[in-house]
Amino acid sequence: MLLFERGSASAELTPEDLRDGIATAAERIGTCGRVLIVPPDHTRIQSRAGELTRYLYERYTSRVAAVIPALGTHLPMDAGEITTMFGDLPQELFVPHRWRDDCVPVGTVPASFIDEVSSGVIREPFPVSVNGLLLENRYKCIFSIGQVVPHEVAGMAGYTKNIIVGLGGAPTIHRTHFLGAAYGMERVMGRVDSPVRKVLNYAMEHFLKKLPVVHVLTVVGQEVSDGSLKVRGLFIGSDNECYRKAAALSRQVNIHLLDSPLKKVVVYLNPNEFKSTWLGNKSIYRTRMAIADGGELVVLAPGVRMFGEDGVIDVLVRTFGYHGTPATMDAVEHDDALRSNLGAAAHLIHGSSEGRFKVTYCAGGLTRDEVEGAGFHYAPVEEMIARYRPHLLAEGYNRMADGEEIYFISSPGTGLWAAREKFGEQ
Repeated sequence: MLLFERGSASAELTPEDLRDGIATAAERIGTCGRVLIVPPDHTRIQSRAGELTRYLYERYTSRVAAVIPALGTHLPMDAGEITTMFGDLPQELFVPHRWRDDCVPVGTVPASFIDEVSSGVIREPFPVSVNGLLLENRYKCIFSIGQVVPHEVAGMAGYTKNIIVGLGGAPTIHRTHFLGAAYGMERVMGRVDSPVRKVLNYAMEHFLKKLPVVHVLTVVGQEVSDGSLKVRGLFIGSDNECYRKAAALSRQVNIHLLDSPLKKVVVYLNPNEFKSTWLGNKSIYRTRMAIADGGELVVLAPGVRMFGEDGVIDVLVRTFGYHGTPATMDAVEHDDALRSNLGAAAHLIHGSSEGRFKVTYCAGGLTRDEVEGAGFHYAPVEEMIARYRPHLLAEGYNRMADGEEIYFISSPGTGLWAAREKFGEQ
């Protein structure tokens, strides 16, 4: 059931619009006892989930039993990050999701279904586990907040992904990520009905249907003129209609189709959001279909200081590096540790250019040896920031003083960039 919808490709929803959306949905839901709120973490602060969480707290206050950010494999938020995103909400409400420890099995997606949706790429059953907090049967309403935007694993982020992956356990996260990588990232990104999305929806429908989940979905777009972010849409509901409306608007707002491939792309990673290549490689995922063969991606990453946000995954990335699909698949076949952490293997595939273009990673907290050991080219971040001066660049096409032409992206997590010839009309 759709409880609220507002937005268009040119809309600029205000805080009052967002508050009105929460109030309207709450009135239509009616009496609601104990409430659980599941927002994304600070790495998706542009989603406006922090603001929406505050509005829900204003509405329900003492009935809000907990706020559990959908961390997936990310590090738990610290007190400062919680304050930055959620303001003065009581910190004791926040419960960290520990994806390796806090989850319980709820069912298994059969191999026949996986075979069908992946076109035979994978033919194994998928066990599904989620955070036990969801299953305590004491919540009358679970508000799952998220931003719908093109995504390298699910096709589009948000909706059932926020629950099944964001609060998912190790087997679920590993297998869904590997499915997306094995099927082909470029066949997935920006698609409303990807194989992973179908698996997530199956799991929600068959194993968690009784959960009283209400999805609160935003679509956020970037102004071409100044790069500022605007909320283009808010959709609140309890079923697939809510997601499909948000996804349709996101495809209009967040997919940037270019007439020809780009020779050089420069991406800036905000140090408050991006501290690892696990997250920072959005710069690669979201631009790979825009970059010409033999081109270059320069990643300005002053805050990146590690590879994985999980200790085990960090070691695996350092060990195997971003060397392309054949090398990664061979490592999966021969290494037990990587085979037991398929999400890491998927990330290694996602983060490689497959040798098609050069990736120069300018990481503030990693040495030359670390960056080059992972398979990237290295340049000092201070030197490259001084050259490109990202805070002065316009979004999109720029010509430098020496005549070099670049395409600049200040917020890679907000969209997908692709040459028309690579993305097609799907």
